[in-house]
Amino acid sequence: MLAGARDRVAVAFRPLLVIPQLLAVWLIGLVWCVSTILAWFAILFTGRYPRSLFEFGTGALRWTTRVEAYALLLTDEYPPFSLE
Repeated sequence: MLAGARDRVAVAFRPLLVIPQLLAVWLIGLVWCVSTILAWFAILFTGRYPRSLFEFGTGALRWTTRVEAYALLLTDEYPPFSLE
């Protein structure tokens, strides 16, 4: 019974816990938009997707997905502040 009460408290404070993650993901999203435009030009002129921009984009997508899953109560694991 005590474990259930602790889980309810953790869920109650989740909106507060996810605020720093949402701010970080928002900033990463802005950078991701700029990097996507840069990647488009790189692909246009070289015919290849730059590896670093590709890895940044996939890392940003992974991080965003983990934060959304945590915010929507799909997982209890707090997402790390990492693109990996």
